[in-house]
Amino acid sequence: MINFTVYCGSRPGSKPAYERAARLLGETMAAHSVGLIYGGATVGLMGTVARAVQRGGSRVVGVMPNVLTDREITNNDATEMIHVDSMHERKQMMFERGDAFIALPGGPGTMEEWFEMWTWAKIGQHTRPIALLNIDGFYDPLLQFLQTMEREGFVSPTEREMIIVETDPVQLVQRLMTGGKIHDSLTTSS
Repeated sequence: MINFTVYCGSRPGSKPAYERAARLLGETMAAHSVGLIYGGATVGLMGTVARAVQRGGSRVVGVMPNVLTDREITNNDATEMIHVDSMHERKQMMFERGDAFIALPGGPGTMEEWFEMWTWAKIGQHTRPIALLNIDGFYDPLLQFLQTMEREGFVSPTEREMIIVETDPVQLVQRLMTGGKIHDSLTTSS
């Protein structure tokens, strides 16, 4: 089974569009028999994606660091819930089990985890797709900043082009499932 690692907020955010897109992403993943690897909470966008994937009959794997168990409501209905001792272990496990990495809107944890996957791709630790689901322009400022990084010589055009950006969850899943080297990397990863 192909699994997408999804990074997103443990809060719903201020716009209903975020939850609608998270739900549609989960439904679309399930319709394509794609499993979810995520942070393990039932709250916020994390919970929305997980419930949609589960309702669609696909596998949901949560990875919850013990430090967050008291703060976030653990998804005890997940297909598999893994408790780890640290955020480092969480990120490593989510990396190992994911065939692609997607960020929805979220806070600093979302960005930190997603940026690490991009960094690891830049230095050759993996060739799996890295995507931003740019719901309602949430990531527009980041995309402008990435262009600044490239313009100022800190990121090459090839490194910036590693990032897949879509505004529609259905198109993102279809692109990850069928798009050239993306498809090759999905089918060859474990």
